[in-house]
Amino acid sequence: MRMDFLAANLILYCRRWDAMVRFYRDRLLLPVIFSTDWFVEFRLTDESRLSIADEARASVKSKGNGGVTLALQVADIEAAREHAETMGLEPTAIRKHPWDARLFYVFDPEGHRIEIWQFVAGDVALEPAPD
Repeated sequence: MRMDFLAANLILYCRRWDAMVRFYRDRLLLPVIFSTDWFVEFRLTDESRLSIADEARASVKSKGNGGVTLALQVADIEAAREHAETMGLEPTAIRKHPWDARLFYVFDPEGHRIEIWQFVAGDVALEPAPD
């Protein structure tokens, strides 16, 4: 029998909790669906969430930015990058990814890489994304 998952939630345990909450709430404009004084859950889609936990109050400690990329698909990569620039997020240039996608990166206050991407069919004349 297989497991039928209904939702997914990525939890980032953070040293700079206040800055992280402000980044995701005020700059990426993610809606808060649950919060306490040390844990905030944001809605990404109906079935996916991102949570920020204060490592000082949690049993799990931060691993820094090691090995985490949060990949978020959008419908309009140019509009998403323009929003990122407007919010002062210092996005990278839009690049072509080998998997039929266009993408750019931003980084949260603890250095986690956030990949914003859009599916594209066919060849797009952009510089390839770095490995």
